[in-house]
Amino acid sequence: MKQRITTAGVICLLLFLLKYPEEALFAARDGMKLWLNTLIPTLLPFLILTGILLHTKGIEKILSPLSFFWKKFLGLTPCGAYVFLLGMLCGYPMGAKLASDLYQENKISKKEASYLLTFSNNPSPVFLTAYVSQICLGGRTKITEIAGILLLSNFICMLFFRFIIYKNKTFAPISPSKKETSAVSSPGAVIDVSIMNGFETITRLGGYILLFSILGAVIGHFCPSDSEGKYIFLGITELTTGLHQLALSSLSYMKKYLYAMTMTAFGGLCILAQTKSVLKGQLSVLPYFAAKCMYAALTALLVLVVAQLV
Repeated sequence: MKQRITTAGVICLLLFLLKYPEEALFAARDGMKLWLNTLIPTLLPFLILTGILLHTKGIEKILSPLSFFWKKFLGLTPCGAYVFLLGMLCGYPMGAKLASDLYQENKISKKEASYLLTFSNNPSPVFLTAYVSQICLGGRTKITEIAGILLLSNFICMLFFRFIIYKNKTFAPISPSKKETSAVSSPGAVIDVSIMNGFETITRLGGYILLFSILGAVIGHFCPSDSEGKYIFLGITELTTGLHQLALSSLSYMKKYLYAMTMTAFGGLCILAQTKSVLKGQLSVLPYFAAKCMYAALTALLVLVVAQLV
């Protein structure tokens, strides 16, 4: 069934490329601009540097002094805290990539890695400030309100999955007796491997952005112009395309605000595909997807509550 759906989807995209080449080219250019101008300069350096840290004891040395705080507040080991911090700072899909890498290196348990997927893979502060607040919403809502709503929703999700789903107050560090993966010996080899892994990941992400940008063009072409359903479908498919079209729409500001925040919390199917890709089959994507659905619902609810209060 999955193969049939994939085949049908690919055929539809090919037919769209042949029948509407100008629209497809425009969408592909937009996707590649996003990849070239945003994803590569902001994410690639972190991919390379975190790859280097991954082959050393740097993570433990930096975060171990605050291990009591990570354990009590988030229920995480120092390595898990590293995933949380970098995931919040760098944005999609860095949190998922680090959780998968650290699990593969036997630095965190599978349970902790799955738990991290539920709240550590989020939009970056730069994306929220520049794109959501300024470009999409025109600066009419303060970034403190936007970030506050998203952080509160994320915190509630974290508590739910920590105490209700995983039923664990804290996650224990991996036992030293566990089999360790082979490490790269020389510093030069570590840097080379980290650079190649970083470029491999960023190239894969660019491919997903390209495909989902064209899919967004298909939705935009066949959906009725300026209908709410069109913007919802676009946001569900690819986040930046949905936000861009939402900013150009004639919808009321309250609807733009509500839809933009909900889209941002969910992340879109393109981010879901990117997340599944960086997990490399090591972890299931289902905890991430379930958390994102809950995150989006909570964000929408908080936006409506704050709007009534303000």
